[in-house]
Amino acid sequence: MKSISKSPVSFMANVQRLPQRGMPVTIIADTEQRKALAAGHDLVSVEDFRSDVTILPWKKDGVRVSGSVKADIVQTCVVTLEPLAAHIEEEISAVFVPEGSSLARDEVEGGEMVLDAEGPDSPETFSGDTIDVGALAEEFFELGIDPYPRKAGSTIESELPVPEAEPSGPLHEKLRKLYPQR
Repeated sequence: MKSISKSPVSFMANVQRLPQRGMPVTIIADTEQRKALAAGHDLVSVEDFRSDVTILPWKKDGVRVSGSVKADIVQTCVVTLEPLAAHIEEEISAVFVPEGSSLARDEVEGGEMVLDAEGPDSPETFSGDTIDVGALAEEFFELGIDPYPRKAGSTIESELPVPEAEPSGPLHEKLRKLYPQR
């Protein structure tokens, strides 16, 4: 997982020695973290943010993270420009393997990469002995944000003038002859 800037809800989890039943992690964003999330995702506000995940061992040296992220946000309606409340609830599922692991290699068949659109995602790599599960939760939070939020019942009205009469002229006459109305 490579991120340019640190997540406001960053939580570095040590994955070197995980219990077989997994390690539960809960992240509840405080006021400053919610303000940073809102600014980072172009939202009016983030009213609530909570992530509950379990980090489990996966195969020889990999890690599986699964759980959920829930948030209450306020966006701007793209039609009316009014504030619009929304609820986000996304399932989190990701697999991580150490850099250089044979499990990280993409399957290649005859020099071509084989991708299954319906299959699981390829494992992400990590270095060291920690994974930022907060940044992972923020990624799934972002997936739940409606890019074009629209208030119920709002419509976009066209400001184009409606022609009062049928178009006329030599070009329109020629087009009518070529393409008569059915």
